Amino acid sequence: MNILLLIGGLVLILLGANALTDGGAALAKRFGISELVIGLTIVAFGTSAPELTVSVASALNGSADMAVGNVVGSNLFNTLMIVGCTALFAPIIITRGTLLKEIPLCILASIVLYICASDQLLNGSLLNRIDTSDGLILLCFFLIFLSYTFAIAHKPAGNEEEPKGEEEMQIRPMPLWKSTIFIVGGLAALVLGGKGFVSGASGIARGLGVSEAVIGLTIVAGGTSLPELATSIVAALKKNPEIAIGNVVGSNLFNIFFVLGCSATVTPLSLQGITQVDLLVLITAGILLWLFGVFFGKRTITRIEGSILALAYVGYTAYLIAQINA
Repeated sequence: MNILLLIGGLVLILLGANALTDGGAALAKRFGISELVIGLTIVAFGTSAPELTVSVASALNGSADMAVGNVVGSNLFNTLMIVGCTALFAPIIITRGTLLKEIPLCILASIVLYICASDQLLNGSLLNRIDTSDGLILLCFFLIFLSYTFAIAHKPAGNEEEPKGEEEMQIRPMPLWKSTIFIVGGLAALVLGGKGFVSGASGIARGLGVSEAVIGLTIVAGGTSLPELATSIVAALKKNPEIAIGNVVGSNLFNIFFVLGCSATVTPLSLQGITQVDLLVLITAGILLWLFGVFFGKRTITRIEGSILALAYVGYTAYLIAQINA
């Protein structure tokens, strides 16, 4: 039964995110909003909607470890596995702006999360937790990131920093009634799917004697990252692998600043199974991606570097399994 809830919930989440994205993009296009702005906001929200749904649902159900583990695990999956697998299909060229601004901003986001979740280390508290004030701080960072995103969207065309996804995005025109149904239906599917997915994952964790943190870092994280994985692989097959970096960077920032910000604002998140090691691995993954772009491939993630990133994720997963059996 738990497996059915998990799979059924995930299917509803993915269908709901897709419907919400299509409906929202069509509605925005109807009101004259540019495709670039739609791509940087509505589509970015759509691919991160599964993480938001699962994390908020987990927080409301008292499964804080799953809420945080979902975000940390998703960002690790994005940075290591998605970029790594995409580079195996085609080397990824990183623009100078992404290398100097967006990837360092991702690293900063991971460091901010580490600071917010280190109450024992910094304050001598009995328990690490991301409380309401931390959530509001993360949401403030998200507003800054959103302002920066719109500033990029209004840059003149013809420079290297200009995002390249606009010409690739195809927005299906819809009547107003249809886009409204897609938005409302997508939101409903996200809510129902989120509840089923969290219930199934929690039940599996209890049945196997595995902590919710580990389930969140692995199964839940991989499941909710499927939209990003699909987007990046399709982009690579269409000879546009550079879209993968923008997809990963946007999703990672959205996950930490908005998803965790919303979750912690709804209810404080006490961390028990998520360790300092998990958060430090997240910071290290971002630094590794930046180093590969700066020093080795001349702003290109090569197939060899992609293999190293993917293997690093496999190694981290092996470490989690070893901790279970220890």
